[in-house]
Amino acid sequence: MFQKFMSFALAASAALVMSGCVSPSNSSASSEAAPEQTPSMERARDGSFTESEVVGAVEDWLGVSAETAGRIVKQVFADLGTPNAYIYGEEASAAIGPGLRYGRGTLLMNDNSTQAVYWQGPSIGWDLGANASKTFTLVYNLPTPDTIYQRFPGVEGTAYLVGGVGVNYQRAEGVTLVPMRAGVGARLGANVGYLAYSRDARLWPF
Repeated sequence: MFQKFMSFALAASAALVMSGCVSPSNSSASSEAAPEQTPSMERARDGSFTESEVVGAVEDWLGVSAETAGRIVKQVFADLGTPNAYIYGEEASAAIGPGLRYGRGTLLMNDNSTQAVYWQGPSIGWDLGANASKTFTLVYNLPTPDTIYQRFPGVEGTAYLVGGVGVNYQRAEGVTLVPMRAGVGARLGANVGYLAYSRDARLWPF
């Protein structure tokens, strides 16, 4: 079902970008538990996500080498320390100047609680292309699972690329998200925008 949703979202993204307008229609997709496969993640005794454990999970979910996963996670941990949650999922995006992004995943807290999460949002800038990606997002300072449901601004142009994996930071209300993306397609450029995280899939990205 999610493959159909992603295909629809990507097609809608491209069409809306080219037309320069957005319809306020909402998607009726249900909030089923997203992706069926779960990345392997052994836990420390205190329940925290250690650097070595996150490296294994990123390698497993994104399908990248241990060296690539290690370089990414080491950089993020040096900047922000230990996350208290993460999101694994998939997304599709397209842009011709203005752009759109849609995704779906599962939020896992360090107490083992999980819930479905969707995200969608616009961007604008010097940006061209389309891609579908697997995503793994480290989450910092998330007090409760429901706090994830808000808008997170980010600057894609500040992202760095390691071994074909794009990484950028998003911050809102003291919570920091670090999405890592590995997938197929081509995007070139820099943009600014936000992602709105929600309980249900939405076609309207604003």
